[in-house]
Amino acid sequence: MNKSLLYIKGKGGCAEEAYHYKTLFLDYYVFGLDYQGSKPWNVKSEILTAYHQLATKYKSVSVIANSIGAYFVMNALSSVEIERAFFISPIVDMEKVIIEIMLRSGVTETELEEKKEIKTSFGETLSWDYLCYVQSHPIVWNIRTDILYGENDNLTSMETISEFAKRNKATLTIMKNGEHWFHTEEQMAFLDKWIKNCLQ
Repeated sequence: MNKSLLYIKGKGGCAEEAYHYKTLFLDYYVFGLDYQGSKPWNVKSEILTAYHQLATKYKSVSVIANSIGAYFVMNALSSVEIERAFFISPIVDMEKVIIEIMLRSGVTETELEEKKEIKTSFGETLSWDYLCYVQSHPIVWNIRTDILYGENDNLTSMETISEFAKRNKATLTIMKNGEHWFHTEEQMAFLDKWIKNCLQ
């Protein structure tokens, strides 16, 4: 076994989710990273450390990432050698996500700059430092990438994901009536079939 797969969880996920992919990526050593940070600059160092540990032991490193985990991967690994990336419901435009949360919460950039952090009524905390980091670190991604997207994803629009896929020459598979969180029996069966097709 000379290939490795690094799994990066989404918000609220866990590293143990990586076990699901061991039966699909049979020729890979699969490792799930239980990163502890919540900000991209903190998570970046954790992902890079895990990547380098795998890169020293295995001939190649691929990544599979879920939701915000995909954003963290692109932020952390854009300048290293990745064989292939598999993104499930990826957040590909973090600035747009933050701006939409601000609009929904009635928070202006001026207000956020003054207060630095603002808790929203639906549990998200807006951060001025986070927004500034995202704006000053645009994503540049040139890795071979396959994307799985749910038609009813409530975080990333069809237009945004399609533009990203086209710009980065990524394959885009859309599950009709799918949602952001792939978790039902039908959704997971679709996900598994998607991976098998990608690996053929």
